[in-house]
Amino acid sequence: MEENIQPLDPIALSLGPIQIHWYGVIIGAAIALGLYLVIRESDKRGLEKDLFTDLLLWAIPIAILSARAYYVIFEWDYYSQNPGQIIAIWKGGLAIHGALIGSVITAYVFTKKRGVSFWKVADIAAPSLILGQAIGRWGNFMNQEAHGGEVTREFLEGLFLPDWIINQMYINGTYYHPTFLYESIWNIIGFILLLLLRRVNLRQGELFLTYLIWYSIGRFYVEGLRTDSLMLTESIRMAQLISVMLIIGAVAVLIYRRVKGYANIRYLDQEVPPKKSKTTKKKKKKN
Repeated sequence: MEENIQPLDPIALSLGPIQIHWYGVIIGAAIALGLYLVIRESDKRGLEKDLFTDLLLWAIPIAILSARAYYVIFEWDYYSQNPGQIIAIWKGGLAIHGALIGSVITAYVFTKKRGVSFWKVADIAAPSLILGQAIGRWGNFMNQEAHGGEVTREFLEGLFLPDWIINQMYINGTYYHPTFLYESIWNIIGFILLLLLRRVNLRQGELFLTYLIWYSIGRFYVEGLRTDSLMLTESIRMAQLISVMLIIGAVAVLIYRRVKGYANIRYLDQEVPPKKSKTTKKKKKKN
C-alpha cells in the first residue's frame, strides 16, 4: 500500500509561462557564495580584486556547457531520441566532473593570459568549489534525483533525518538512499578541512590537490550506492573511474612538484598586511 506523501515542489516561482526551478536557484546560490568567498580570500593573497570576477565570466558558462555535454554524451541513447531535452538543464543532468574539467581548463588558460599562478588561483578557489558542490547537491534533492538504492522508512528514520528529507526520498512508492545528503555532508567536512589546512601553510597547489583527493574519495563510495550512474561499460561507473584517476593523478602531481622543487612557494607567502585605519594614521600625525 502506497503512502500518501506529496514531494516538495521543484518549482520555486512561476511568473506566467516562466518557471523558476529550485535546482537553478540552489546552483545560483552556490555560485554566488563561492564567488564571495574567493574574492575575500584573493584580496588577502594580493590578487587583483576583479580577477575572479573576470575568470567566472568565462568559467561559469563553460562549466555549465561542459557539465551538460558530459552528461548528454553518456546518456546519448536517450537524448538522441529526445533532442529537445538536451537544453533542459533545469530538470537536472549537470555532471560535476564535466563542470570540473571545463572550469579547470578555463582557469589554466585564463591565468596564463593574465600572468598569474594557476596553482595560487586554484588553491584560493578550492574551498569554494567543494562548498558549492555541497550546496548544489540539494538541487538534486529538490528534483528527487541522484539517489541510491531502495531502503525502508525505518532505515531513514534510523539516520535521524527530519521528515521533510525522508518524505522527499519517497519516490514512486519506494524509499531510497539519500546519496545527495551523504555527498553533501562529505563535502562540507572537506570544506572545513581545507579552511584548516590554509593555516598549516601548505605548499602552493597542495590545497587544490587535497580538494581533488578528498572529493574523489567520497564520490567513489557514494557513487557505488547510486542507481542513476553514468556508465562507461555495463560494470564500470564513469564517476568511479574518474575519481580513481583524479586521486592517483593528484598524488602523483603533488609528489612530482615537491621532488622537482616546483612547490617551494607556500600558500601564505606574500601575505598582504592588513590596511591601517584612517584613525591610526591621524594619531601618528599628532604624535
